[in-house]
Amino acid sequence: METTSDGANVRFPPPAVYAAGLAIGIAAGRLFDWPGLGLRGELRSFFGGALILAGIAVSLAGAGLFVRHRTAIIPYKAASSLVTSGIYRWTRNPMYLGLALIYLSVAGLFDSLAAIILLPLVLGIIQVLVIAREEAYLERAFGSEYLAYKTRVRRWI
Repeated sequence: METTSDGANVRFPPPAVYAAGLAIGIAAGRLFDWPGLGLRGELRSFFGGALILAGIAVSLAGAGLFVRHRTAIIPYKAASSLVTSGIYRWTRNPMYLGLALIYLSVAGLFDSLAAIILLPLVLGIIQVLVIAREEAYLERAFGSEYLAYKTRVRRWI
């Protein structure tokens, strides 16, 4: 994956961080026979299903606006416009928020307390290695327009 000088210089696909954390948590929980969530299967299924639908909806809402505005979804490519409408009026990172909801749902469906415990680490990695780089790039690319947007809209929710 080649980075461009006018992109955020993120060198890996962010969904891979979520997938790796989830896989490690589920595998470690099973390998070491760590306790699960302590919830009945039907309750886990209900909440897991609801969270996965919410996560997909939030992610697609963000990605759909990028497509509509014809700007790059891939974080190492240059953005052609700053998207601040739709779901971006409430969160600056709907795609990462959606991935976190999907992560929680899959961890719940797999009854993996270990994966849930790893989620803050995953979000920390996303914050430091992805979001911080994206925000620095957007400040360079869009200047005061992006700085004003940052003051109006929270990073996650």
